[in-house]
Amino acid sequence: MANSLFSTRTLDCKDLHVYLKTLPSHILDRLYNHPATCLAVFRELPEIGKHYVMRLLFVEQPVSQAVIGLWINNRHINEHHICTRALSDLRIWYEQPLPGGMQGWILNSTFKTNMKTALLGGGEPWTGRGAVPLPSDKNSKDVEFLDKYAVERWECVLHFMVGSNEGKDGISGDTIEVLKHSGLMKLEEGEPMPFITPGGFQFLLMDTPSQIWFFMLQYLDMVDSRGLDLVECLSFLFQLSFSTLGKDYSTESMSEGQQRFLQHLREFGLVYQRKRKEKRYYPTRLAINLASGLSSITSDSNRKGFIVVETNYRIYAYTDSPLNIALLALFSEMLYRFPNMAVANLTRDSVRAALIRGITAEQIISFLRTRAHQEMAKEGPALPPTIIDQIRLWELERDRFKFNDGVLYSQFLSQGDFEKLRDYAKDLGVLVWDNNQKRVMVVSRAGHDTVKKYWKQLKQSGNS
Repeated sequence: MANSLFSTRTLDCKDLHVYLKTLPSHILDRLYNHPATCLAVFRELPEIGKHYVMRLLFVEQPVSQAVIGLWINNRHINEHHICTRALSDLRIWYEQPLPGGMQGWILNSTFKTNMKTALLGGGEPWTGRGAVPLPSDKNSKDVEFLDKYAVERWECVLHFMVGSNEGKDGISGDTIEVLKHSGLMKLEEGEPMPFITPGGFQFLLMDTPSQIWFFMLQYLDMVDSRGLDLVECLSFLFQLSFSTLGKDYSTESMSEGQQRFLQHLREFGLVYQRKRKEKRYYPTRLAINLASGLSSITSDSNRKGFIVVETNYRIYAYTDSPLNIALLALFSEMLYRFPNMAVANLTRDSVRAALIRGITAEQIISFLRTRAHQEMAKEGPALPPTIIDQIRLWELERDRFKFNDGVLYSQFLSQGDFEKLRDYAKDLGVLVWDNNQKRVMVVSRAGHDTVKKYWKQLKQSGNS
């Protein structure tokens, strides 16, 4: 009688401090053995936190919390609490009891030692500071070349995400694994290649520095499975952030793990190396900005407005970027392609195809609005209200039905049996739907075993 029936995540782009707070304490302590890490963390502290660190840097004993509290005006007491909490969470300082039952703070000795090294000099040479100069490079690259190279390499990753042919040849299995691990793409059973997810489309709407940072967080989450050391990778990234754009650096002192890591960074466009075995590399702007707190990149062409949307659902994209056109093709029907312009139609079928793949109406609207040509905003709203309403209506068409996994109960011999079982399922809260006249009911999959057991007991008591 019982028959089977019916059978996004938000991108978390942590900043540097939020990410470091998630690391175990022993990892943080190892990271602070590298002056570059200490300086990078210090650079991103709130202004008050920087003052606290500098005042305590040459103090060899704990300082009373009450005394440190006097360093700040009462109007900024909230900032004081935020800073003290951040310094504790980052293990830059820790509490230590004082005579008389008072509590004090003292700087982490490892952080203090290496922070002094970063500020005053000394210690082992590291990338960007004290590294031995290399002989002149006959194939040296200027800043313009490095900027162009970085964008081209990173756009290979983005091209692959949108299914463009331009991204298929330049992407390794390592990069594909990161994209799948991060939820930006997924591979369905029987499909040869992964395809973009709603999270992936949201990722494409981000600016380039945020994309790079999020991607690297996902990469670092997988370093153990690659046989790499997280501390080595992180410390090298922090060293790169102090590099000089257009200057080359030696690979001689790098460990085997860092050499492998360098090749991955090369694929993402964070460093340039002419040949795999070359003993020098050039950091690009993407790597230098990664942990420096900068929020823009001069060559981020994807953020320029280039789209004009008409009320007849016709889209004009004034761009020669294959990536921008591939993004547009995710939810529109491409009609014409010219050297510096593409024409597309926003149709019910094209939007529904995007919705089926998990892209939401709000994401489509956000894309069109943020990429709207500056001339659109002069005439009024950047996007016609009728277009916004129609895209949302097309999405609502798909949301008219709600599907639940459940089990169908039918062919009851009497109305009484049906009503007893229906009421029992209703009391349990597992009744999905019922039809009294046809003696048919649907029970949720989770409640099926309990209802089935009750039905057997009911039949046994009736037979006896």
